[in-house]
Amino acid sequence: MNTRVLLLYGAYYIIKKRKNRKLKKRRMWVHPLLAQRILKGSFSTMYGDLRDNENKFFNYFRMSIKSFDELLSKLESGIKVSNSGRPSISPTERLCVTLRYLASGNTFTDLQYSYRMGISTISGIVEYVCEQIWKMKSECIPLPTEEKWREISLDFEKNTNFPNCIGALDGKHIRVIKPIKSGSLFYNYKHYYSIVLMAISDANYCFTFVDVGAYGKFSDSSVFKNGKFFEKLENETLSIPQPKPLPGDNENGPLPYVILADEAFGVSKTILRPYARSNLNYKKKNFNYRLSRARRYIESSFGILSNKWRIFHRPMNTSVELSTKIVKACCVLHNFVRVRDGYKFAHTLSIQGFETSNDTIDTQNRSGNTIRDMFANYFLTDEGKVEWQDKMIH
Repeated sequence: MNTRVLLLYGAYYIIKKRKNRKLKKRRMWVHPLLAQRILKGSFSTMYGDLRDNENKFFNYFRMSIKSFDELLSKLESGIKVSNSGRPSISPTERLCVTLRYLASGNTFTDLQYSYRMGISTISGIVEYVCEQIWKMKSECIPLPTEEKWREISLDFEKNTNFPNCIGALDGKHIRVIKPIKSGSLFYNYKHYYSIVLMAISDANYCFTFVDVGAYGKFSDSSVFKNGKFFEKLENETLSIPQPKPLPGDNENGPLPYVILADEAFGVSKTILRPYARSNLNYKKKNFNYRLSRARRYIESSFGILSNKWRIFHRPMNTSVELSTKIVKACCVLHNFVRVRDGYKFAHTLSIQGFETSNDTIDTQNRSGNTIRDMFANYFLTDEGKVEWQDKMIH
């Protein structure tokens, strides 16, 4: 009996000793290298110096000091986290880490050594801050009102000589590392894995609509038609103004406001695409040039987005959910910075003359092809042509 008790006590002692060893290992909250974050991390050593130099600050965070402070004030309450038992990371530092990740294209591992944080900590910060930035969508990417649609149309008419245009539409494939067990869902026609960013831009390179996260295997047209914007477009709930005559055109009556797209999209009463490229006559070549000249604003918007936020310069090595949140946040930041730090065009045209026409011509029964032909014919008239169009198409 005594021998059995001794054996039990011995076994209990060994088990307890092993548990104590594990507890001792777990008592190290962070690696000694990362524990010096407050003294030697990039935020502590560089942030103050960057604020003393506007140009360097802009280069590092891709926005001015004034814009950064405004963004921080909008996000501060949402990204403030208190950790009991250890010093918490301030909202300012959280925003700095996120913006640097988006602006540099560095991996979480790279930022681990510069900001002296754990990889999982950085990942959690980036995801949470991106979620909070996306909540600013209603402010930075609001659905245009009827008056705003008219302003956008004025900008396109002024900058591209394309009247009644309220946006340029296109899709962009965002590179991602192949998601686990995804098969070919994310493999696109360009032969790499991606998620789709579908967007519409105005003539000031700002997004008026974004839809992120569709599988890369789907075409731009199918992604757009399965989105909420297309549904609202079909249901006529977007507050798009009523059709109006083109400037100086007294023959064709009112024409609808249109969105310009490339060959990947189908033509409709609201979406205009180029003519097919086989056997083009003079009228069709000219229309394709005029449409391309206006549609380039969405291509340029994607270019500005990618060059400002260098995270788009490499495949995203994160989960699909986090990659989607990152892209959404970048779209919001794109508009946020464009409005505050980018060049804004002055409106020299008056909104007068955009009143709804009382013309009795039926615009509802015109097909998309008919409307496209009417725009093409208008661009050959004295009122609609530009002096350099012949030179460009030849």
